[in-house]
Amino acid sequence: MSDVKASRLEGRVAVVTGGASGIGLASVRRLAAEGAKVVVGDLDPAAGKAAADEVGGLFVSADVTSDAEVENLFKQTFDTFGSVDIAFNNAGISPPEDGSILETGLDAWRKVQEVNLTSVYLCCKHVIPYMQRQGKGSIINTASFVAVMGAATSQISYSASKGGVLAMSRELGVEFAREGIRVNALCPGPVNTPLLKELFAKDEERANRRLVHVPMGRFGEPEEIAAAVAFLASDDSSFITANTFLVDGGISGAYVTPL
Repeated sequence: MSDVKASRLEGRVAVVTGGASGIGLASVRRLAAEGAKVVVGDLDPAAGKAAADEVGGLFVSADVTSDAEVENLFKQTFDTFGSVDIAFNNAGISPPEDGSILETGLDAWRKVQEVNLTSVYLCCKHVIPYMQRQGKGSIINTASFVAVMGAATSQISYSASKGGVLAMSRELGVEFAREGIRVNALCPGPVNTPLLKELFAKDEERANRRLVHVPMGRFGEPEEIAAAVAFLASDDSSFITANTFLVDGGISGAYVTPL
């Protein structure tokens, strides 16, 4: 990593929800490596604290579906470090009971909407006032390539929640652009995380059915998504807002993939 990159986020304070594993953990490490002070918000106290300790950051226990706990997450961040410059609103779930609309029950639908969409609404609602006070900030919301594509092997509530994250991010990016606050939707393709492994480990056919559509012929790595997070967090992306930022190995641009 060059010196420029190493200090790209020097003096910035970043909050990462779902920071204890997968894309969140890779992003915690990358943001810290680039100089940011990192606050890990997660439900898992042991893994969350370990992630924060590893980078000399702060762990705040947070259920991202709780208005009060999300408010506390950003308040603690501000009280400890004096600013909130970057919010990577990344926590999400993809439970096996979320499948075809014909099989997915209302409880499963609601749970996914709460964790994946309502949490992003709450995080944005509570972080924007701090950024308004500062006159600057970068918000990165984890959507997905499924926000722009349909899948016949469906996870209906997940897809709908990510479409909601994308639309909300675009609107917030437009609404707060002149206040120096950038809001982008990060849309990863399928990524090699514990969540994806859990989803596909038991079903190789299901994994291969997805993999065949990725022009690069592989799933992404969490570190590759974290690199995009660091870019969107930094001034290198200063003219990028309200954006559908796809990091998907070409999947959303493919009609047919190479043999």
